[in-house]
Amino acid sequence: MRVWRAMGVLGVTAGLLLGGMTATASAAETDGRATCAPDSATPLRQFRASWVASVVNIDWPSKTGLSAAQQQAELIGWLDDAVRQRHNAVILQVRPTADAFWPSKVEPWSQYLTGQQGGDPGYDPLAFAVAEAHKRNLELHAWFNPYRLSMGTDINTLIPTHPARQHPDWVVSYGGKLYYNPGIPAARKLVEDAIMDAVSNYDIDGVHFDDYFYPYPVAGQTFDDAAAYAEYGGGFANIADWRRNNIDLLIQELNQKIHAAKPWVKFGISPFAVWRNKGTDPEGSDTTAGAQTYDDLYADTRKWVRQEWIDYIVPQVYWAGGFAPADYNKLVPWWADQVRGTHVHLYIGEATYKVGTSTQSPDWSDPAELSDHLAFTSTIPEVKGNIYFSAKDVRADRLGATTLLNNTWYTRPALIPAMPSLDSRPPLPVHAVRATRTDDGVQLRWSRTSKDTASYAIYRRELRGGDHCPDNDARNLIATVRSTGASQSYVDTTATPGTAYIYSVTALDRLANQSVAIPAVTVR
Repeated sequence: MRVWRAMGVLGVTAGLLLGGMTATASAAETDGRATCAPDSATPLRQFRASWVASVVNIDWPSKTGLSAAQQQAELIGWLDDAVRQRHNAVILQVRPTADAFWPSKVEPWSQYLTGQQGGDPGYDPLAFAVAEAHKRNLELHAWFNPYRLSMGTDINTLIPTHPARQHPDWVVSYGGKLYYNPGIPAARKLVEDAIMDAVSNYDIDGVHFDDYFYPYPVAGQTFDDAAAYAEYGGGFANIADWRRNNIDLLIQELNQKIHAAKPWVKFGISPFAVWRNKGTDPEGSDTTAGAQTYDDLYADTRKWVRQEWIDYIVPQVYWAGGFAPADYNKLVPWWADQVRGTHVHLYIGEATYKVGTSTQSPDWSDPAELSDHLAFTSTIPEVKGNIYFSAKDVRADRLGATTLLNNTWYTRPALIPAMPSLDSRPPLPVHAVRATRTDDGVQLRWSRTSKDTASYAIYRRELRGGDHCPDNDARNLIATVRSTGASQSYVDTTATPGTAYIYSVTALDRLANQSVAIPAVTVR
């Protein structure tokens, strides 16, 4: 067994192989610089996730009343799915209807756990989810629905201690559901308190909203908030502007509270993808969608981007390329224009649930539709990732579309995109990197330098393979692993016996800032 450290002449060799061209590079190496251009099919950084929905048991738990062990096994299955697909995050719904998937100080246990609102599931699902996600080096973004109270209209189905039962004047019945009235400041504070209870007490990586603010319009029904407008709407010329301001306040206040409590926790929103149609507003998208977030949900999503009240936005571009009323290939560039020049990241929400099921467009019968989406977005620098709805549809792999997408676009791991607006200082490099041949492959060992190190990235190239490029894509990235203490190890079971490799290890913090790479060579 031979162990090589990154020192002396090997350190010089490593500097050439890992750091790109040096002043002593040969003419042949200089001629090869063109091959160092990043490969768009293997980006180094890309956000990849699925939504795991809990409302009406869409994804998890699969039904109410499962034992704690059964619920945990199911969740582990979803997290393992994410790892197999080389995702790096999970969006888990933890507050579907003004209830909680943790022992909240504000709201009752969710009925979607035990079948009874307020029923203790026998463990802490959010704590379990965070721990298991981080064990697999997945980010865990906790998904909250802000105002939806109940999927029915009978307030008496809520347990007597529910805040809505204590304050029925905060509640509006609309479209067969109950909602908190966003125009009542005390109701907005309760929503924020419920979310901040999770932020403060759990090591989540993100706070996530989907597309529900004021409810989608229902023909022939009125959202009855006239009294609240009369009481709180002074200074607004009309009720629509007042409603938009109510949602603006929620977003702005939560942004401030989240980052004051934990600066590394990201705040992201996944709205319906049409802010306004061009026919309504010349600055809107070239669409003729039946709903517009600005006018119908009173969610000025473009303003949130421009004001930088959120860290990422995930428009639900749930249509095929070429679909005339809302064309994927027109909406994505429109959103790219909106985020350009801001610190807000753009990820795209993908309608996996439509593959092989939707008759909206014939393209949903094409296994390549989702892969075509990524081919298109790979040409748009502002697009930094994709999220898929929902986990069960990703797992179903109808038409083989998920397999095709993964085999085409997710062949390598990817780092989470960094957010320098929140923090741009990388952790210190690791030290004492060693690579040792074993019967199982190559074992790497190293030591942590910075306590703010959250994970590591491991790169590998053949020592004599002629690859002199810097790691500006993921072609050489073989794994990312969670930091588990002062000393760390990893076994590369894919190493070919008899082949000499040069490995490098980088440290990453909670916001994926990456340290300088430290190399080690194995020869055998």
